[in-house]
Formats: sequence, C-alpha cells, structure tokens
Amino acid sequence: MATLDTGAGMSQRLSSDLLRRAYGTFPSGVTAVCALIGGEPCGLAASSFTSVSLDPALVSVCVRRESSTWPRLRPAPRLGVSILSAGHQQHALALAGSASDRFRDLTWDADDQGAVLVAGAAARLTCQLEAELEAGDHLIALLRVETVEMTDGAAPLVFHASRFRTLAEPA
Repeated sequence: MATLDTGAGMSQRLSSDLLRRAYGTFPSGVTAVCALIGGEPCGLAASSFTSVSLDPALVSVCVRRESSTWPRLRPAPRLGVSILSAGHQQHALALAGSASDRFRDLTWDADDQGAVLVAGAAARLTCQLEAELEAGDHLIALLRVETVEMTDGAAPLVFHASRFRTLAEPA
C-alpha cells in the first residue's frame, strides 16, 4: 500500500480523505461549465480548471465519472466556462448541488450556440469539446476556446482546504 509522508518521518496510508486534504492544500479557481440543453440551462461547478495551451487555445476541466450532468453537457455544440468571481460562493454551491436548483438566483445569458455564461464572472469563455480522456475516477475534458470576455478588476473565487475563499491584497 502506498503512503503519504506527513512530515517529521510520519506517514499515513493513502485514502480518499487523506488525498482530498492533500490536494486541498493547492488553491484553485472555481468555474461553472454550462450550456442550454433542451432550451434550459444545464451546468456544473468545477474547481479543476487548467489553462493548457495558448496556440491552439485550450483549457481543461475534470469531471467526476459518476456525474449525471456531464453526459448531458458533452454533446452540446458549445459550452460556456465562467471563471467565478468572489461574490459567486452561493452560486458555486448551487451548481454543485441538486440539478433542479442550480440556476436559482443566478444571472446568466446564452450565446447563439447555447453556451451559458454567468453574469459578473471574472472571465467567460465559450468552448467546444476537443477531446475527453479517462483519468481514474474522473474524466478530463479538453476544451478549445473560441471566445473570451473578462471583467476588469473582478476578484476570483478560490477553493482551498475544502472552503471557498477570496484573495486579499498584501498589507
């Protein structure tokens, strides 16, 4: 069995809880990945967003294999990826929760190809699914970026140690 060195010569057996805590020491942004499906908004929250390439413009998000939302989003002609701002904590929780309540109190708009974008996000990307890779209990969705909009001065929403946080300016 593999172990994780926890300092001072101590190690613990790997477990999902231990790995979640270890991975949680790395702060990440929070995104909403959304599209119109059957004329209704459909989406999920993902904190595993990564810029991949500038040329071509590619990003990735990781989605749990057992997600019931990703199979609905996958065939969409275009996906909206909104990098959420500091004021979106409750919206991020809603997007990670019950499918029926995800868009309650969330202001959004859609482009002509069905990409759903969250109002007030730090950045809003429209993307097409380029590839999907299997990776353990997740899928890596590689997305080709088509358009970008940014909100000047918007502070990002950060996920760290299983909590939402915001960045503070240094004193």
